[in-house]
Amino acid sequence: MDAERWQRLSPLLDALLEMDPVARAERLGELRADDAELADQLAELIGLEDGHEDFLSEPLVAPQNTGMRPGVEVGTYRLESLLGEGGMGQVWLASRADGLYQRRVALKLLRPGLADTNLRTRFTRERQILARLAHPHIARLLDAGISRDGLPYLALEYVEGEPITDYCRNQRTPLDKRLRMFQQICDAVSHAHANLIVHRDLKPSNIMVTPAGDVRLLDFGIAKLLDSNDVPLPEQTRTGARAFTLHYAAPEQVRGEPVTTMTDVYSLGVVLYELLTDSKPYRLKRQTDAEWEEAILAADPLRPSQAVLRYVDADDAEVDPNSVRRLARQLSGDLDNIVLKTLSKRPEQRYPSVEALSLDLQRFEAGRPVLARAQSLRYRFNKYVARHRWALATAALVTVVLSAALGIVAWQAREAVGEASRAQAMQDFMVGLFESARGTPEGEALDLRGLLDASVIRGTRELARQPRARAELFGVIARMRTSLGDYNEARALLDRQASIIASTDDDIPESLRLESITQRGKVLRLLAQPRECAALMQPGLDLARREQAQLPNQASEFYSELGRCRQANGERQGARQLFERSLALRREMLENSDVGEVENLMDLASLQADAGQSRQALQGFEQARRRLQQSVGDRHPLQVEISRNLAALRHDLGQLNDAERDAKEALAIALEVNGGQHPATMAVRRQLAAFHIEQGQYVQAQIELEQLRNVLTPRLGADHSDLAGLHSSLGLIAWERGDVDRALSELEYAVTISRKHLDRGRLAEALFAQATVLHATNRNTMARILLDEIRALRVAEFGAEHGLVGDTERLLGEVEIALDERDRGIDHLQRAVSLTRKSYGERHPNTRHAELDLAQVQALSGDAAALAHLESLSELPTTDEKLRELGWRAQAYAAQVRCGGPQRGQARATLDGLLRTIADARPDGSQIKRDVQVIRDACDG
Repeated sequence: MDAERWQRLSPLLDALLEMDPVARAERLGELRADDAELADQLAELIGLEDGHEDFLSEPLVAPQNTGMRPGVEVGTYRLESLLGEGGMGQVWLASRADGLYQRRVALKLLRPGLADTNLRTRFTRERQILARLAHPHIARLLDAGISRDGLPYLALEYVEGEPITDYCRNQRTPLDKRLRMFQQICDAVSHAHANLIVHRDLKPSNIMVTPAGDVRLLDFGIAKLLDSNDVPLPEQTRTGARAFTLHYAAPEQVRGEPVTTMTDVYSLGVVLYELLTDSKPYRLKRQTDAEWEEAILAADPLRPSQAVLRYVDADDAEVDPNSVRRLARQLSGDLDNIVLKTLSKRPEQRYPSVEALSLDLQRFEAGRPVLARAQSLRYRFNKYVARHRWALATAALVTVVLSAALGIVAWQAREAVGEASRAQAMQDFMVGLFESARGTPEGEALDLRGLLDASVIRGTRELARQPRARAELFGVIARMRTSLGDYNEARALLDRQASIIASTDDDIPESLRLESITQRGKVLRLLAQPRECAALMQPGLDLARREQAQLPNQASEFYSELGRCRQANGERQGARQLFERSLALRREMLENSDVGEVENLMDLASLQADAGQSRQALQGFEQARRRLQQSVGDRHPLQVEISRNLAALRHDLGQLNDAERDAKEALAIALEVNGGQHPATMAVRRQLAAFHIEQGQYVQAQIELEQLRNVLTPRLGADHSDLAGLHSSLGLIAWERGDVDRALSELEYAVTISRKHLDRGRLAEALFAQATVLHATNRNTMARILLDEIRALRVAEFGAEHGLVGDTERLLGEVEIALDERDRGIDHLQRAVSLTRKSYGERHPNTRHAELDLAQVQALSGDAAALAHLESLSELPTTDEKLRELGWRAQAYAAQVRCGGPQRGQARATLDGLLRTIADARPDGSQIKRDVQVIRDACDG
């Protein structure tokens, strides 16, 4: 039987099957009078029903063979598996066959049996329609074309998922999430309508949900442009090629009337009905097309709330009657009316647009009156009460609250008295503390540290019964200790504060907890324990995030301090995130946070400096300085830190004069605002002394270092480990100035301190400086003993291939040659060149120094290549002081070689000019000047 014949038989057979035998016989007689063959075929089919309830379970019209199978190539795509078949044709899962790139698509093919001119034209129109749609919930058009067999095809985005009804049923999706997913559908359809496109075949199989829970709308293949009627479409009636799914079709589609956007509203209503009830709107005795068409045209759908109650009576162990009744109550009322309005038979009685449907669902979710229901005063009042139930409940409790108000006021009064008592106790304590300082003899400075120690003892005694006040006091004193540089004392106080906080959970505010963690982390960082700092502060990150809206100042301080600890641990990215969060919080929530913003700008600039971005870091610190000057002026402790960093960056960039200027400015401010004993002041002195030493200003460097020693010795003790470096630097300065006895004395003391504290790194540095001076004064045997020890220390600490081992090999080579062990000396120098070049790089001063010493020895033996290398080293850059001094030595060594030949006169002139240059650059005297003078004197011999 062909398809056209079956299209005529099907509705007649549906009608006859519903009639009783007498009426059926009369109707067959009427049909036989018009078409005897048709009546006979109908009678034969009806006869097959007796005893065969499934006689129509297999189609009478065999599906047409399209010739498509897995592996067939269509255009540039290879078919993999059939995904589905509809009114327009087949949809296959396919992949690219030309190898240009890997992509799987849903390939839609026009059925050959329907490939007339009009349907081909409509397929071309579909390609144009899909190309106009760009929405996150609509599957995209990827490609289009005509196959070798003349079949038009569309390559659509392949959406892996399952129909929305199956997804919600399998996942047991709650009602509110189902409504949100449905609104995504509405948004996608609304986008299509805005482009003058009606879908016309909305159904669950065209609405997929991905594994991530995102809704994707498929198959705009039967869409029609509202603004174009120039391409005739085939009649969409029972006898035509139906391009829609009957169960989700609107009445006007069944009647073959014009389709509008409200047609999609009806189909969406059916989808919504099925989403809410897991069933379709109409209950039919026989699932035939005729019955469906009759129900769509005339039957009233059952209310969703009543439809779900059918599951209570179902004999299904998986159905929970209580859950079903609860769902029915949720659907009853507004949702019933919204769904039924979308399913109205007449288009004008439905929602005028998909946006209107979506807005009504939003009103339902917000507890507002929906437009699908009559706006009676009672209804609106009930909605208002439901929407504002908490406010109205609060109003209803006003009487109770007023009754309890006296009790609350009394409790607050007691709390206020407690706060006042605590404040008064703190005030009395601080007044008594300073009154006790009146015993200081006139003319003597107040012993601030002694006063702080006394305050701890007195606070422990007088605030014994007020743990919160005692914790606050310890925090204040710890901050003062930190500002004075007494980090160990501050740490001890903060540990005591933490113990109090841990033992009195109920009375400690979150602000004090956050401040305590921040201060403890800061002290650990200042004590050079950044890992311990990060480990301590990390658990407090959740508290800071939770309280940042209420405690922005404490939270921003916490973020900044944790960021500094992470920066010190080398975690630059994590530190940057915390600094930026702190800065954003201060700018958004704190009105007077100028100093805090400056700190964050400094933190971000220091990250750039750590990454080697010196120029960007310089700009960042300059910005921080301008911000600080605008807000609080020049005389602020932060100005010291800014100027120190600027000096270091300018030094790295070769701006030596500007670097020295910034360091001197930092020292002046530090002395004014912090005093001479503050750690920041001493750090600036160290930096300035290093600049002076590098520039040969040894007198000034010695003054700075001696002042540092005079401050630190009384505080730390003469044998403290921090003093080893000072004595070593003073020894090298004395050597440069020609005071060998003092140099060896200072260096010996540095070695003694380092040995006492078992500090291998500082011990190796002090021994190296001592060996350098011993070698310069021709005490090479003793120098070689020290160098053997130094090499063992550095190999144990850093490994045999480290650059510091290379430096040791260089000096050892010089000593061996001075002891007339030339071959051994050259071996050491060659190893020094290899190690320093590998560790520091070819252009580093330490590498150049090793090359210079080796070239000197080889050139004195007549090696012309070595002499040429000496001459090239004499042209080293003068922007770096170490390279500049190596260049002077290279000139002197090259002249030393020429002194033994016909160019002696030229060599003398070179050495004389070099001595004048060094004298101008090193007015305080220097070892290099003495070394060059020795070469010059020998050139006269």
